[in-house]
Amino acid sequence: MLNKVLDHLEEWLISILMATATLIIFFAVLHRYLAGVPYIQDYALKLDMSWAQTLCTILFVWMCKFGAAYGVRTGIHVGVDVVINRMAPKNRSRFVIFGLLAGAFFTGVIAVLGAVFVWKNGAHHAFFELIGQPTDDVPEGPTDPDLEWPTWIIYLAIPLGSALMSYRFMQVCVAFWKTGELPTHDHAHVEGVDEQTPLQVEEAKP
Repeated sequence: MLNKVLDHLEEWLISILMATATLIIFFAVLHRYLAGVPYIQDYALKLDMSWAQTLCTILFVWMCKFGAAYGVRTGIHVGVDVVINRMAPKNRSRFVIFGLLAGAFFTGVIAVLGAVFVWKNGAHHAFFELIGQPTDDVPEGPTDPDLEWPTWIIYLAIPLGSALMSYRFMQVCVAFWKTGELPTHDHAHVEGVDEQTPLQVEEAKP
């Protein structure tokens, strides 16, 4: 069960984020129209929905970060491989492995730098506060003006998404080393939908 969840972690995360953003946008639009309806507007105007646009923007940023990891895992990232595909199989394998390792290294560096940034941006203060340590000399970090959330929570998308992307690069690299195959994506195929046999129409008997 755990392996199944990890194998499709990006789909779960993106689905949850997309569903949340959709609901927020729906209620925000509904609230805007209800604010102009007599008798209802007095109650609608008491509900502050000014934070909805900011939160949806943040959710879409998180979707992009985890979507990039999904792209690595399924092989849907755009790449220029005309020269590599014309190489001899041995040289091609070397360049493919080098490219995957370079991708893992780059996204791993981004994950580490992002984690350091998040730590210094207020996560340090929140962690010390959680374990009951003094926070006199630790900066609390800025807060988003619309959501009134600590910004380090928002910026967590950088280290988490980049770390997952780096892991997927390594996963693809190991699989290529063992099998010599890269993940490919069939744009015509919809996962979870079985191919249906063509409908056969019987000819009417004379």
